[in-house]
Amino acid sequence: MLDQQTIIASGLRTLRMEVEAVEALAPHIDAQFARACEALLSVEGRVIVTGMGKSGHIGNKIAATLASTGTPSFFVHPAEASHGDMGMITRRDAVLALSNSGTTPEILTLIPLLKRLGITLVSMTGKPESTLAKASDIHLYAGAASEACPLDLAPTSSTTAALVMGDALAIALLECRGFSAEDFAFSHPGGALGRKLLLKVEDVMVHGKAIPAVSPDASLADALMEITAKGLGMTTVLKDETLNGIFTDGDLRRALEGQPDIHSVRITEIMSSKAKTIRGDMLAAEALGIMEQHKISTLVVVDETQKVAGVVHLLALLEAGIA
Repeated sequence: MLDQQTIIASGLRTLRMEVEAVEALAPHIDAQFARACEALLSVEGRVIVTGMGKSGHIGNKIAATLASTGTPSFFVHPAEASHGDMGMITRRDAVLALSNSGTTPEILTLIPLLKRLGITLVSMTGKPESTLAKASDIHLYAGAASEACPLDLAPTSSTTAALVMGDALAIALLECRGFSAEDFAFSHPGGALGRKLLLKVEDVMVHGKAIPAVSPDASLADALMEITAKGLGMTTVLKDETLNGIFTDGDLRRALEGQPDIHSVRITEIMSSKAKTIRGDMLAAEALGIMEQHKISTLVVVDETQKVAGVVHLLALLEAGIA
């Protein structure tokens, strides 16, 4: 059993070697890299990623990253491709093949078939003189001088280098496509990021008769009845559907300090005239940001003519998973 200092030294050595492998890729982000991006960008179909063993695991991740950043892609296992899955690859596709040695038999077997399809083959290896590299239309170097494994056997530094090169490709393609945050969210509708980037205020606001509203000549008693009935802790004060102000629980506490006659005091005397508003087509996440900034729990939603279209409450945002 190694002592703690030796264990820590081993971990740091691995980190250092893998960082060095990544830094060594910089000279290889070159004209070949640009050619690979251009080729994959022009594909009418999908980018088919393939790799065996640990390279296959990295290939799976690269395919997923490409697909989620605007480049249609999926992974095909090279051994399965020789037993029927070649049918998943069409003449409209391109192939990105990963093999550190560049001599993986399962991938080399596919080369003649890919040539017959006439599709672009981009390879990613650690051996520029390998069979796969030479047979490819475009070759990207993604190797490492040595593995972090002390036996120099287990794929470690080389797989990290391939993963980073794949990320570099994906992000370059993302930028070439002008891929936006909203595009990204569309690919991730089930996640928190998707909800934040796709959900609009109009999706979570109350509208129509559910909007708490009183007229400017309403009494404090009328306002209290409306607040209680609608359950949002506030009411808007409207004249011809246009916002005059709002009256909230906080306004009520301040008003009660003066012990007013709730039946005679007009709501316009005690309402807040500078209400925070938001448009319905804005992101729900923006509404949350405004609420947090101003320490409020509701926003009045107005349309392009400044007429009140709804009210969005903090609780609705929380229930939608925006927070």
